[in-house]
Amino acid sequence: MDDIAKMKVLVCDDEALARMRLKRLVEMANMEVSAEAASGREAVESAGRLRPDVVLMDIRMPDMDGLEAAAHLDKMENPPAVIFCTAYEEHALQAFRVHAVDYLLKPVGAQDLKRALDKARALNRVQIAELSHKMAANQSGRRRHLSARTHRGLELVPVEEVRYFQADQKYVAVHHAGGYVLIDEPLKALEDEFGDLFVRIHRSTLASLHFIESLECSSQGRFEVRLRGVDEPLNVSRRHMPGLRRALVKRG
Repeated sequence: MDDIAKMKVLVCDDEALARMRLKRLVEMANMEVSAEAASGREAVESAGRLRPDVVLMDIRMPDMDGLEAAAHLDKMENPPAVIFCTAYEEHALQAFRVHAVDYLLKPVGAQDLKRALDKARALNRVQIAELSHKMAANQSGRRRHLSARTHRGLELVPVEEVRYFQADQKYVAVHHAGGYVLIDEPLKALEDEFGDLFVRIHRSTLASLHFIESLECSSQGRFEVRLRGVDEPLNVSRRHMPGLRRALVKRG
């Protein structure tokens, strides 16, 4: 990073007063506040456009919490350093387990903030990316969003809007309400993480149980499922029929 006076900081907190206080401390330290965000999702979207050096991140937030947001920031080409800011001491151990750059308790003091930013400045981009990768790998809880790099930057797709996943060579296509994006994640890992929301209907396909409307037999004698919001039916392999039927019965 450049000199600390040139560091760009993104402030993320769902409370306006907390953002205002952090912004004032950052500006008092002669640093630039690139943007403010009221949720983890807003922070990720802003970071994709503005490329801050550091993100001051609350942990407990609606829509997307700070830990999940930090995992998505890891997918940026040059990920920022993340400094967690929270009013709850019980998150401290968890934050250090996921290798946060630093962890500050509210109300954040000016000297504590400077110390944390000095630590962030001392890390190069490779080290920050390594820490972020460990953070993503150790993240507790299930993601509520998937992130993909596209020509528009880093795109976030709510898991609840995904109709189906389909493997295509080294990538997986995530088909959702607005079209599809490609992600570099194994289908098996997605099945392990979201197994109660999606069911495997083919060796290359996971379908959302929420969007399955019907199970049919085609004129060629093949089983197919129809998903709400998807024009074409999806093939079901005979091998995966028993599992699909059990999942549908369980869904009710």
